[in-house]
Formats: sequence, structure tokens, C-alpha cells
Amino acid sequence: MTKLFSVGFWEAIARLILRNRIGIILVVAVATYLFGLQWDKMRFTYTEANLLPDNHEVNLEYNSFLETFGEEGNLIVLGVKDSSLFSVENLNAWNKLSTSFKSNVEVETVVSIYDLQKLVKNNQKKQFDLEPFIKDSISSIDELEKLKGELFEQYPFYDNFLFNKETKTIRSAIYLEKSIINTPARKDFIIDVLIPKIEAFEDAYNLDVRVSGMPYIRTLNSQNIIDEISLFIGAALLVTSLIFFFFFRSFRATFISMIVVLIGVMWTFGIIGLLEYEITVLTALIPPLIIVIGIPNCIFLINKYQHEVNKHGNKAKSLQRVITKIGNATLMTNVTTASGFATFIITESKLLKEFGTVASLSIIGIFLLCLLIIPIIYSYMPMPKDKHLEHLNKRWINTFVDWMEGMVRHRKITIYVTALILLIASIIGIYQIKISGSLIEDMPKKAAFFEDIRFFEEEFNGIMPLEIMVNTNLKKGVMKLSTLKKMDELEELIIETPELSKPISVVSLVKYSKQAYYNGNLKYYQLPTSQENNFILSYAKNSSSDVDLLKNFVDSTGQYARITTFMKDSGIDKMERIEDNLTTKINKVFPKDKYEVIVTGKAYLFQKGTKYLVNNLILSLSLAIFLISVFMAYMFRSFRMIIVSLIPNLLPLLITAGLMGYLGVPIKPSTILVFSIAFGISVDDTIHFLAKYRQELQANHWRIKKSVYAALRETGISMFYTSIVLFFGFSVFIISNFGGTVALGALVSGTLLFAMLANLLLLPSLLLSLERSIANKEVLKEPHFRIIPDEEDKNGDK
Repeated sequence: MTKLFSVGFWEAIARLILRNRIGIILVVAVATYLFGLQWDKMRFTYTEANLLPDNHEVNLEYNSFLETFGEEGNLIVLGVKDSSLFSVENLNAWNKLSTSFKSNVEVETVVSIYDLQKLVKNNQKKQFDLEPFIKDSISSIDELEKLKGELFEQYPFYDNFLFNKETKTIRSAIYLEKSIINTPARKDFIIDVLIPKIEAFEDAYNLDVRVSGMPYIRTLNSQNIIDEISLFIGAALLVTSLIFFFFFRSFRATFISMIVVLIGVMWTFGIIGLLEYEITVLTALIPPLIIVIGIPNCIFLINKYQHEVNKHGNKAKSLQRVITKIGNATLMTNVTTASGFATFIITESKLLKEFGTVASLSIIGIFLLCLLIIPIIYSYMPMPKDKHLEHLNKRWINTFVDWMEGMVRHRKITIYVTALILLIASIIGIYQIKISGSLIEDMPKKAAFFEDIRFFEEEFNGIMPLEIMVNTNLKKGVMKLSTLKKMDELEELIIETPELSKPISVVSLVKYSKQAYYNGNLKYYQLPTSQENNFILSYAKNSSSDVDLLKNFVDSTGQYARITTFMKDSGIDKMERIEDNLTTKINKVFPKDKYEVIVTGKAYLFQKGTKYLVNNLILSLSLAIFLISVFMAYMFRSFRMIIVSLIPNLLPLLITAGLMGYLGVPIKPSTILVFSIAFGISVDDTIHFLAKYRQELQANHWRIKKSVYAALRETGISMFYTSIVLFFGFSVFIISNFGGTVALGALVSGTLLFAMLANLLLLPSLLLSLERSIANKEVLKEPHFRIIPDEEDKNGDK
């Protein structure tokens, strides 16, 4: 049969490559140069990962909030918990530090102890005046003590915002210009201005300043991602080159492989730039992934070349056979691997779409580079020496193969029982898996900014903004006393919720206005009665500071109000409980025919995004299984073989999921990737084994046992080599500072190790046990194309 991927096709490809070596090298060089030109289009992400589709209801509500009140994640907080701060010199220095940021164009406003003003009733003008707590600077201990007494005892409006009266922790709030929040200017201000000033202050006054807030966290988190790219690439190159050299004992082969995968990395960066994607925590993983996935391609091709040279000593013939007899195998294994990554494209999540697109294109790119560069380079090099071929007859690897064959031959029951026990234990473990909606769980736990997050959680109940927007559907409807009372009732629930901070809204301001109306008497810090409301509002309206007081809490029309609270880092279960409680209260307090109330904010958005991805995990993995089943059907034209081939690849996924349950590793955006990635890679071994098995069946006149053992011996070594490279290659991600990246590396490594054992032990055992139903000419018909040509002789598989 003349098929697109027939032997004749690959022979033509081999002639094309070997007869046009210089032209192909020039094409690769030009392509690499052109990809290099795209690098300047790469940009690092300055926003949080939005896991939801753009048209998702939660996204639309969040965008509606931003249109009304602007960017909500523009707050940076500085905090100090130290009794020595309350000295005249230190507190003045603290105020001077906070005030110094006002001169920066990136800063919208700064609110510190120095900036605090108290509302004072002006009976003569029938208005409220603003009087600063600190008129110039603190000059004596008496002034300091008076200030502490007023702040901590008389003015609850500022409590839990700029200070914690219980622990005496003080903080300052820096609001950045909303226009620079998602631009490089944010990073420049934080790295070049904010951090140096704080460090200088700490050195001068021996005070530990804590810093947090979404802009600060996002900046340092992004910087960690950038720093880890080069770390991962270096670690992946080191680990894979050492393993490669251990297997081949050849500096030449190792060097060639490293050159190939480095060009692949350059192409990956070029693809990111060409598509104008941002470098995120996920796309940053692709360059080292290409190294890890590219090295097995090099192993297959170089191992085959050395086998051929060892057999007949003809270099030209050996190079031709490398292409004709390994081309299909490497093509199909790379296509299946790329398919595992490509399934993320259907998730409708921009983050995963970009990851899946770049990864799948890069995998096809590294396949082309390996197929083109390795035979061409070897064509210009002298024949391998005897020492380069010694690895083909290692005793330890033969011992390993003997062990595998012995297990399959004599211990099939043991293999089945072990697989069954693992399956049952895994299913039990799966029911213990939890879903994490934490925005900071994957951040570096040892980083100073992570410790600061915990500090502000403890002192001020969190820094993750949660917003509630109230639409009264009436112009100036927010200031109606009935609306204020409804908002106050909702705020009482927020105050009672331990995971949420004290809310900030116009309600607090109105309460403070009543306190001011009664000359600062603390017992009047409450909402006014209907009779008092008119008098107090008339004072507030006459105040020249009215607009400034309301602008962050009420929109310009007076129709919309916001209630801002901050959340502790909580799992998805707690977040859903909080959401249910808030929704129940909102539905009870705010009639739907008069009010529209939405819950939104960064933390809420991320939690919903995580839930969305989990729901799409099954779809993504199902698509990967379907696509790979189609490949199997096209290659073997046997439904029974599809089932047999899927079993040893699905079992490792179940084992990994079970381990996640037992070890407490939650389902989250980073660990969701594990299953599709691992399945797409692990099925490669199945393809190699079954292709060789089908060939052996024909060569051995359908004698099943002989064919299984022959296939096991032929493919076992290469499967072992590549699995070890993949295991240690993915293990480099364990050195990451990001918990999600560590989990991804460990879980994929473990899954691939389980998959190797399943393909070397369980798969051949199944073939032997089901020989009557699957190993016959009707079931294993002539394939649509041959992965390994029939004329392949026994010593040249890989």
C-alpha cells in the first residue's frame, strides 16, 4: 500500500535530508535567526492569571465593577509591629517615610498616621472641617501619648485600617495610580523606589517593615518567575546531559543533543514572541520542558545510528535507516505528546490556551530539529569509535531486561494483584482530594513577601481584596438611610466572619460623621436616626471635603456603593461557605426588585477560575484520551488493542490522583496540568511497544509469547532510557520556589515512572493473558502506516 507515511515516503525524506544538508542547515539557521528577532516582543505578565473566559458571568461582573470604581488592586501597605516605633524620633521618621512617596508620579495618594484627619463640627458654618491629628510633627512624649489615646480609643473609623488597637501594629497605605497597575511602571516603582527606601529606613532605625498588597506581591512574584526560567533551563540541561552521557559515554553525542535542544528553546521563545504572548508561571515552564522532551528524541535517533554502525559499519546506510526507520516512531510519539498539551486549548482559559498552543508547537518544532540536525551532523563526523558503542552491551541493563521478562513470564498474577491493589487504594485516595482556590498557595513560601502576607493576615485579617458592589438603581440612592441600614446589616455579617477583615464603606463614614456631629463622643459612632440624618447630611454636604471623603466609596452619581473587605488566604471550601453566607444575607436584605448586588474582587475571581478549570479537567483529559485512541485506531485498526493500550496509561493517572489525596496535594491550576501532560507523554512507550509487537507477530507467524518477549527485549532498553531522562528531567521543577511548580514536577515524574513500569510489566502481561481475543490476523490487521518497517532486523529497533 502506498500511504503518506509509508516506507517509501520516509525513504524519500531521508534522501531529501541527506542530499540537501547544507541547504537544510541554512534554513534552520535562518529560522532560528528569525525566531530570535521575535524575542523583543516577549513581555512578562503584569497581571494575575485570569482563569475564566472573557465572557464568563463572573468576569463580566468584575469588569463592571472596574468600570464603576476603577482598578481595585492598587493598594500597597507598609506595616510595623514594634513598641520602639512609639518614640518621638521613630514615629516622625515613619511618617516622613510614608509621606516621601507622595512625590512619585506613580503614586495616587498616601494615607498614614501623619495624614489622618478628624472630622470636627463647625457650628458657625454648619459644616464639618478636617483637622489633622498631627499638625506638623510630634515634638514631645506628651503629644505622642495624646495621639495614641485619640487613635486607639476614640476613633474606631480608622481601626483595622491604619492600625490594630489590640496589638498596636501601625501601617501606611500607598495607593498607586490605577493607570500604571498593569504596566512595567509598577515594577520600576516597587523595585527601584519603594524597596530601597524601606531598606534604608530599616537600617537607620532598626525596625522591621512589613510590605504587602496586590501590586507588591504580583511584582515580586513575577520577578521570581523570571529568575526561575534560567534556573530551570540550566538545571534541565545539566541533569539531562549527565544522564545522556551516563548512557552513551560520549561527549560528542551529548554535545550534539545539547545543541539541538538549545535551538529548540530558542524556537520556543521565538514562538512566544511571535504570538505576542506573555511569559506567565506556565509558559515559563515550556523551555525546560522542551529540553526534557527533546532529549528522548535524541536518544532514539542516536541509539539507532549506533546500532546500525555496530551491525554493518556503513555510515551512509546507517544515517538513511535512522530517518526511514525511526522517523515514523518519533513523529507519532511527538504528535501524541503535543496532543496532550494541545487539549488545554479548548479550556477557554486564556492562560491555559497560551500554554497549550506554545507547548504543542514547540514539541513539533523540537521533533523537526532532531530529525534534521542529528543525521546531518553525524554525516560530517567520523564513524563512532568502539568506546562509543560499549553502552549497547551493558550488563546491568540486560539484567534489568531479564528481570522484566521473568516477571511477565512467571509472575503475571503478582502483577495483576499489585495493579488491583493500587487501583483500589487510588480510588480511596481520590475521594480525599481537595480543591484549592487559594491565590497565594503556589507562591514561594520562603520569600520575605510571603511571610509578610501571613503577617498582615494575622494583624489585619488579610490583604486579598473582596468587593461587594451595591446598585441602588436610583441617583443618589446610596445616601438614603434605608440603603445605609441594609449595608450596615450586611457589614455585621462580614465582621462576624473570621476570614474577613473589618469592611470599609460609606457606612463607616456616615457613622464617623454622626460621631463628629456629637463632638467626637465615641458612643455616637453609629448610623443616624431618620431625624438626625438630615442635619448630619447637611453638614456633610456643606463640607468642602465631601467629594474627597466619598469618592472611594460611592460613584459620582451616588447610585453605586462599594463595600471593601480583605480576605485571609482560604481554601475553596471556606470561600464557598463565605459566598453562600453573603449571598443568603444579600438576598434577604436587598430586595431584587430594587437593588442589584454583586460579589467580586481578585480573590473571588481566582476561586471561581480554579473551580472552572477543575470542571474542565475531565473534558481536557477526555479529549486527550480520545485523540490518542484515534491515533491507536489509525495505527492498529483494532478496538480491542485500544482498550488494552489505555489500561497501562490510565492506571498511573489514577495512582497519581490517589497519592494527591493521601499526601494532601490539592487540585489547583498547576496540578490540573499533570494528567494531560503525563498521559500524552506516557502513551509514547505504549506506541513503541505495540508497534514492535505487531511486527514480531508477523515475523514469528503469530506466535504470541515469542512475539511479546521479543518486543519486550527490543523496546525495553529505549523505554527505560527515555523514562529515566523524563523522570529526572521533570524532577528539576522540584527546585522551584513555587509550590505549584514543585507539585507539577514531582507528580509528572512519579506518573511517568509508574507508566514505564505499567508499559513494561502490565501491558505485555495483558497481551499474553488475552492472546486469543486480540492476537490474531483479524484483530491486528495491516496498519494504515507502519511505525517500524517490516524489514527492520532484530537488532535495530532503536
